[in-house]
Amino acid sequence: MNKDRGTQPFRDHWEVVMRTAQLESHEIFQLLRPEQVNILSTAAEEVRFPAGQTVFLRGERADDFFVVLDGQVALRMVSLDGVSVLIDEVTEGAIFGSCVCFQIDTYSLTAQCTEDSRILKIKAATLKKLMDDDLVMGYAIQTLISRVYFKRYIDTMRKLQAIVQSIPLEAV
Repeated sequence: MNKDRGTQPFRDHWEVVMRTAQLESHEIFQLLRPEQVNILSTAAEEVRFPAGQTVFLRGERADDFFVVLDGQVALRMVSLDGVSVLIDEVTEGAIFGSCVCFQIDTYSLTAQCTEDSRILKIKAATLKKLMDDDLVMGYAIQTLISRVYFKRYIDTMRKLQAIVQSIPLEAV
């Protein structure tokens, strides 16, 4: 006799409850109404990645949006010849992955865990639909996400500037 018979619906319900709590605790998802959080929680799953495991590769189809629950993820730009440049390291609470605001079809960076990590993986299409259906909330979320991505861009530009300034130049 299977001891687990009848417990799967409870587990499924408990996982949705946990994902809902995880979403509600994040600044971006606090902009959602309870019924919107419930919809999004059914399109989300918690995924565990050991250190060194890749979450996604640059150029892969960008179907998902991610939130770091705990751990650390390196976001790298990897060239075709294998040269890797660290763009950012994100930790608990950080968002990364598909930018539903800009409708970019592929990931522009590679994401790899540098520590054992728990990550909330959210279907970008579900969040996009919620944003399209509620334009006020959608605009507010788009503003927050854009702010995060723009800060990441500015930080990257500062790193690049520091690298360029460290190159010795000679007057000719």
